[in-house]
Amino acid sequence: MTMIEAATIEADMLALDGIRHAFFTRRGGASTGLYASLNGGIGSRDSPAHVADNRARMAAALAVGPSRLLTAYQVHSPQVVVAETPWTVESRPRADAIVTRTRALAVGVTTADCGPILLAEPRAGVIGAAHAGWRGALAGVAEATVEAMERLGAERTEIRAALGPMIRQPNYEVGPDLIAGFAAEDPANARFFIPAARSGHARFDLAGYIVARLKRAGIRHVEDLDLCTYADPGRFFSFRRATHRAEADYGRQVNAIALV
Repeated sequence: MTMIEAATIEADMLALDGIRHAFFTRRGGASTGLYASLNGGIGSRDSPAHVADNRARMAAALAVGPSRLLTAYQVHSPQVVVAETPWTVESRPRADAIVTRTRALAVGVTTADCGPILLAEPRAGVIGAAHAGWRGALAGVAEATVEAMERLGAERTEIRAALGPMIRQPNYEVGPDLIAGFAAEDPANARFFIPAARSGHARFDLAGYIVARLKRAGIRHVEDLDLCTYADPGRFFSFRRATHRAEADYGRQVNAIALV
């Protein structure tokens, strides 16, 4: 993991020729108040002008034009889209992962506790970004992203994946319904839960689960930055922290990758 500047974190796994990527923090932007300062959330109630300014700054860091930093309308699904040309905010697809082999086009996901996964296959020149909350991870968004990259020419064994800032097990208490859903998918998933103080509740290792799914899918090269959104309010937005504080809204991090 490398800190490029206060606003940007890079994974060593993705430090590759011809590829730029960033797990952006909340620092270095134009927004104020609850959204201070690098809020990239189009769906937030922040000033649209501030969000556009922030996203333009992120695009510049990735060496692409402002209109070429693409995120989808995320719906906690395993849906993956292929990006070939820019789309508008209004026309953005409903999906939770984007893959591309088009140069000077950055693909990304927004997060505020869910797990961002950035992927690259440098030999084939194929990249991807996936948004993996518990619903998407359980539904197979990581595997679907890998399969979509393969359809663009990537070799599965050459794909490199990095997990960015997300809520971590010490701060992620979940209820019995979620626990039961993961047990139904695979009884071995019990290893990703530890008991919480409340009866019937547990603390869930989302990052560990995502890594396991990637490795089960044949991804050999995986890096986890091991950063917690909830525990670090100075650097990251967090939906759960905002909820616990009874705040009216919350900002979103952008996590993106580009072929340059």
